[in-house]
Amino acid sequence: MDFTTQDLTDLFANLAGRMAAERDALCALDGLIGDADHGIAMEQGMQAAAAAVPNLATLQDQFNAAAKAFLNAVGASSGPLYATAFMRAAKTAGPRAAMPGAETPDLITAMAEGIAHRGKAEPGQKTMIDAWHPASEAAKSGATWPEILRAAQSGADATAQMQASLGRAARLGERSLGHKDPGAVSACMIIEEFAKVLS
Repeated sequence: MDFTTQDLTDLFANLAGRMAAERDALCALDGLIGDADHGIAMEQGMQAAAAAVPNLATLQDQFNAAAKAFLNAVGASSGPLYATAFMRAAKTAGPRAAMPGAETPDLITAMAEGIAHRGKAEPGQKTMIDAWHPASEAAKSGATWPEILRAAQSGADATAQMQASLGRAARLGERSLGHKDPGAVSACMIIEEFAKVLS
């Protein structure tokens, strides 16, 4: 099965709906170790992206439009991170109206590499990379979508046992222990929506 521009339009609509539904939970989680605004940022970003992608000719155009819209909508740190992720996905998807389904895990790898490059984060620092990196490694190894999602979820779960060393949560020191990183949790939600459409 090919992954088409209509599929990507549907995916972004799903992402916008998911982030709206999860907004308050993500804000509550962020309130434990951050500014309590992560859910708002993700909802605004995905709604803007979803509005930008319909009726564009290629997957590349859609991902680039999503990147620009997300960045314009989100002032928080997740803005440039996901904008970079979507730009990397655009390059991977290419100037075509569809890509083979077997190639779609490459989108996760591209997004993860974009986030890592832009955020300068490494696994183990209690950030969204702790979900994106294992998902990317699974994708590169030829894993199925359910396996890619499980890798991301395991990574996000592990952040509860990590002490934050980057971002605002780093100021809490040991008090950041016991709470999952909200960025890693929302990353799993994004990867889950990809998996629903692509598997």
